[in-house]
Amino acid sequence: MEGNRPKRRKDKYNPYTICEKDGQYYVSFKDGQGVLHKLEISKVLFDTFDSFELSDLVYLNVVDRHIEQSEVWESTLNVRAVQKPEGIEEVVLKKIQAETLHTAMKKLPEMQRRRMQLYYFEGMTYEQIARKEGCTKMPVKRSIEAGIERLKKELKKI
Repeated sequence: MEGNRPKRRKDKYNPYTICEKDGQYYVSFKDGQGVLHKLEISKVLFDTFDSFELSDLVYLNVVDRHIEQSEVWESTLNVRAVQKPEGIEEVVLKKIQAETLHTAMKKLPEMQRRRMQLYYFEGMTYEQIARKEGCTKMPVKRSIEAGIERLKKELKKI
């Protein structure tokens, strides 16, 4: 029913559709019972509806580009308020722990290190790692478990 007009995104509260066909202008809408009505309208009224649609589009684009991205939700504010900023001691301790872990991981065999990296740091499942490496799930699982045991032993030394 759109004629040669490009299809426009509409606000969900816009109940009507306008079109032009063979030099005649129409507006259609569904009533409260869901019955579709199509009425012929004048060019002036068509242009008015068209102007309203374009204004809605401008507003929808502003919302998409600016407003929704900058809104702060109550839950986000609560999380920010509850979280205490890390102290310098905590930051330094975490850095030392990360360096210690990376040093210990460097001592693992290449396959175990790679699989543990994929599993723990890249969030892959045993199945995904197995598919990537062309094996079954069990060797991946065993390799990661053995790597954890080796890391435990290595970290106890430190």
